[in-house]
Amino acid sequence: MHPTYRLLALKSQIRNMSSPFAIVAGVGPGTGATVARKFGAAYPVALLARNPANYEDAVKDIEAEGGKAIGILTDVSDAKSVKDAVAQIQKEFGSDRCAAAVFNVGGKFIRKPFLELSQEEFESGWEANGRGAFLFSQAILPLLLNSTDLQHPPTLIFTGATAAMKGSALTAAFSTGKFAKRSLSQSLAREFGPKGIHVSHVNVDGVIDIPKTKEWLKDAGPDSKIQPEAIADAYWYLHTQPRTCFTQEIDVRFSIKRYLAYQITDCLIR
Repeated sequence: MHPTYRLLALKSQIRNMSSPFAIVAGVGPGTGATVARKFGAAYPVALLARNPANYEDAVKDIEAEGGKAIGILTDVSDAKSVKDAVAQIQKEFGSDRCAAAVFNVGGKFIRKPFLELSQEEFESGWEANGRGAFLFSQAILPLLLNSTDLQHPPTLIFTGATAAMKGSALTAAFSTGKFAKRSLSQSLAREFGPKGIHVSHVNVDGVIDIPKTKEWLKDAGPDSKIQPEAIADAYWYLHTQPRTCFTQEIDVRFSIKRYLAYQITDCLIR
């Protein structure tokens, strides 16, 4: 065999030996941690958050079940922080193959009259959801492209909210960031879908049932909140869809009709 072909064959063997991993950015006590546990049952998983307390329990749970997990302090709105996190993940797992990536960053929620918004407040919504999604996607897509030969198509999922579908009064900063993230997901789906990457946006339209929301909607009935485990199941369903049936966007909401006097936002997602 020609030396060049021998080298290519060796590289292919090495790649096949490297285990693909999953990554969840924006881990907290709700969707992020639950999604990490779900994917951690199938892959080594990296959990990213700005506060280590947000991922420590989930890392312990995954490892207690026989999985492999690492938590990394990361600010997704900072290019160096994201780049360093991805480099650390590759080093820890010994792989350049990502099976699934979930961008679950909620961002700062500001409810304020538009004429009272400062430039800093307005840009804060975009920094996490717009710039953060951009930096995360640019860092992780090359690793997803390395994984198109896996059983399930490599998947990039963005956690969204109702604010990505319609901008409500007093939420200009928040909605702008959510619209940016949704638009990015649509563009990436059209660019990378033909290359075998499944890109999806999930509109989480309601209150998620976590300790922080225990006192919310107490009189609305048992089906008035979305269970994090059900959201994680929806994400896994998206990941396991075949290449002949990619879903670019889904809505997730509770079953009862909502006639609520206030706007539900995804500041609770994390």
